[in-house]
Amino acid sequence: MTTTSVTRQTADSPALHYYVVHDGAGVPEGLLVEEFLLAADYSTVGLVSGGWSRPEGRWYEASATSWRIRVDAVLRKRVTPVGRPAAAALYQNLCGADLPDEDAVRAFFGASPAQPPPSSLRLSDSGPRPGFRETRVYRILFTDELSADGLAALSEAWQMPITGDPADPEVRVLGEVRRQVSGDAFRWELRRVAAGAAYGLDVTCDLLGERDEAVGVLLRGLTTQMRQQGMIPVTVDRFR
Repeated sequence: MTTTSVTRQTADSPALHYYVVHDGAGVPEGLLVEEFLLAADYSTVGLVSGGWSRPEGRWYEASATSWRIRVDAVLRKRVTPVGRPAAAALYQNLCGADLPDEDAVRAFFGASPAQPPPSSLRLSDSGPRPGFRETRVYRILFTDELSADGLAALSEAWQMPITGDPADPEVRVLGEVRRQVSGDAFRWELRRVAAGAAYGLDVTCDLLGERDEAVGVLLRGLTTQMRQQGMIPVTVDRFR
């Protein structure tokens, strides 16, 4: 049964998602800070965010902007994914103050997502793979273009052989990775989706024990590594 309870990342989770916002001439003019709200199984149920604008000199609720950059390619070119240290350095440079801590930033997010939670995409309720207690399948969806350098960096970080020709528009799966962690088995495929307009990581988790924290750690880590290559996460859907 699917749960819809909403969780926020805790202090020991990776940082919130930070973006530098540029004006039409490419000059940095602010920050966008996002957080995905997660169900108990680590699938996405919402997206909230706050922004800071140098021209206005203030923070504001920005969930609508976050959703717009995922559907508007022109607007998307004005944002660049960064880590918190780069965001803090820019904030210090633009306004001469320390970037607020993450709890303070969350105060600008608003009380609820700008969009309703996505409908369930559970496509299969088949049993676990033999030898495991539970099998889950997720897709982490990303928008924007993955550069050749970005693909090479992911291949090196994941020790992932590139099995498909990136220059061939008919190729969908570009590589596959397998990992074993304390008896649990994980594998993910880097895949082109929507005729190459987006990318997905299709992640299969075969769980041996009762605990599933490793699933959340893996999904967040993969998302962070894709963001480091300029990709913008859209959602984490669970198919099984």
